[in-house]
Amino acid sequence: MVENTLDKIIKKKEQRLKDLKKSVSVDDLQKKINENKSFINFKEKVEFNIANNKVSLIAEIKKASPSAGLIIKDYNPIDIAKKYNENKATCLSVLTEEDFFLGNLIHISKIKEKVKLPILCKDFFIDPFQVYLAKSHGADAILIIIAGLTDKMADDIYNEALKLNMSVIVEVHTREEALKALRFKNALIGINNRNLKTLETNISTTYDIHEIVKNHSGPLISESGLKTKDEILEIKNRTKIKTFLIGESLLKKLDQNSIFTIL
Repeated sequence: MVENTLDKIIKKKEQRLKDLKKSVSVDDLQKKINENKSFINFKEKVEFNIANNKVSLIAEIKKASPSAGLIIKDYNPIDIAKKYNENKATCLSVLTEEDFFLGNLIHISKIKEKVKLPILCKDFFIDPFQVYLAKSHGADAILIIIAGLTDKMADDIYNEALKLNMSVIVEVHTREEALKALRFKNALIGINNRNLKTLETNISTTYDIHEIVKNHSGPLISESGLKTKDEILEIKNRTKIKTFLIGESLLKKLDQNSIFTIL
């Protein structure tokens, strides 16, 4: 059986967590969380925009990805966060996975010192321990990727995040995953147009899955593969989706990107 990209990432993550747990405990992380006063409600900020019929843009910060390779050579996440903030991004998504995206949790801490926007820790969560880890670095939201978890693992991570007053984005790519996501009543549901197993992107995924999740109680997000303002506006006009997570299209043209004019 051929190992897909998601499996490879999770296998590496399992080893990293095994090593990290030898030197860091949940109690250690809880102390850091108690000392940190920089938290912002990610979900509430998105819901406020929806209530006021405004578009929300979750602007992603990442150095590389398995699909695009190295995106930014001279990578400075703080400078990118400042530019997004100047362009009125609603929230930030910071890639913290080390091996395939060349990220680091410390980037969240450093950004939070300079920019007052809610931050999603974009990583591959496979253990509730990571929820404490993310929050201890200042993250306001975490990601649950249905394709990479058993139902029990997803439930455990979700419940731990709610205990820590964090927002949760439950990410789906198929109709089957979308049906599973509906049980997470307090979560935002992210429809990923990119198949994390094959890395192929198809915008029609948003329209297909929207039909299943359109009555979900939390905000809906269209993620990945969005390149133009027109694509975003078409999705907004044809669906209930008013929130978009965009990375490469913004990163490749940080200054005067027309996508920001939807805000």
